[in-house]
Amino acid sequence: MAGEPNNSKSDSRIARDREGNSLPKPQSSTSDDIAAFVAKAKAMSPFTAGGKGRLVFALDATMSRQPTWDMACALQADMFREAASLGSLDIRLVYYRGLNECRASGWISDSAALAKLMGKIDCRGGNTQIGKVLSEARREAVASGVRAVVFVGDAMEENVDDLCVKAGELGLLKVPVFMFQEGHDAAVEQAFREIARLTGGAWSRFDPGAAAQLRELLRAAAAYAAGGREALLLMSRSESGAARLLGQMK
Repeated sequence: MAGEPNNSKSDSRIARDREGNSLPKPQSSTSDDIAAFVAKAKAMSPFTAGGKGRLVFALDATMSRQPTWDMACALQADMFREAASLGSLDIRLVYYRGLNECRASGWISDSAALAKLMGKIDCRGGNTQIGKVLSEARREAVASGVRAVVFVGDAMEENVDDLCVKAGELGLLKVPVFMFQEGHDAAVEQAFREIARLTGGAWSRFDPGAAAQLRELLRAAAAYAAGGREALLLMSRSESGAARLLGQMK
């Protein structure tokens, strides 16, 4: 991905594929707003008995991501298959691309529908919009509950402190973020690790074009979203990717 970091980008809008509505511009939080948010966060539990797992699946769809986007399209069915063995899973696709485009789907409950949606999306050049992804995950976590967030990307061109504030809010809501990094950029790794740490999630790297590595990571995240820590623990006994994620989670 090309271009210099642009820390002045607005986090004010994210389009919604199915609803077609834009989110309102964020307002400054008052002390009462913050207190109310913290109280609600403490009262929430990400795993309700009998509840359906909900996973936000976020992807960088800028131009450099086309090979991995195609790979993710082929592998996303494995997330549903893994979740089906544990219960059930709804996935909300969030992606960004171009100069200022970030979109979110409705909740999707089967792999064919998700694959069809992803197949219609082409990658376009632009800078990262991870802040919008985290804001959408927080909004949805408060509105209807989210058990985990998966992010797959190779770059970070935003103010890392701003991202950490948003990550901390997800941490209060007990929504872990699994940051899956393609490649070996040290600055990206540092930012991704910190986002994962602040949310109680985990970071892992996969090599460019390594379908087997990404498949294992996505299956592990789906196991957590559908069955919680116990499901991830069970998987970690036979799969190194799950063990690697579990070892980082609080």
